[in-house]
Amino acid sequence: MKSHQSTQTMKPATAAKKLGVYLEATPAEFREGVVSRAELNQLQADPPEWLRELRRDGPHPRQVVAARLGVSASGLARAGVTEALTTEQIDALRSERPEWLEREQALQADVRKEQERVKQLHAEKAEKAAAREDAGR
Repeated sequence: MKSHQSTQTMKPATAAKKLGVYLEATPAEFREGVVSRAELNQLQADPPEWLRELRRDGPHPRQVVAARLGVSASGLARAGVTEALTTEQIDALRSERPEWLEREQALQADVRKEQERVKQLHAEKAEKAAAREDAGR
């Protein structure tokens, strides 16, 4: 007896998120259909021109904008940046360095430092626990 594996598909919004592109900027045929796992893999391995252009020039989704600016998505929302931005707009913000961007970048740097501190603390605790376990044998 053969087992038939069903084709995994996803909504265009999910595929766009996995591709790192803004759904509303994708071609209509992409937005209106479903994307199979094989199609997604093909788009990632050999992106068509529209996908290369979107990744290069935008408009970019919030997570990509946040990453390129070095802030969190929440930081963008606090600053009132709710729309997708193009690479050109992101570059302009980087060169203008508005107060909110400096503040959010500093906040993000503090968050990263704290995450690293906690990670280090957990590693030290695990190391001590392993040492105690070895000593007990």
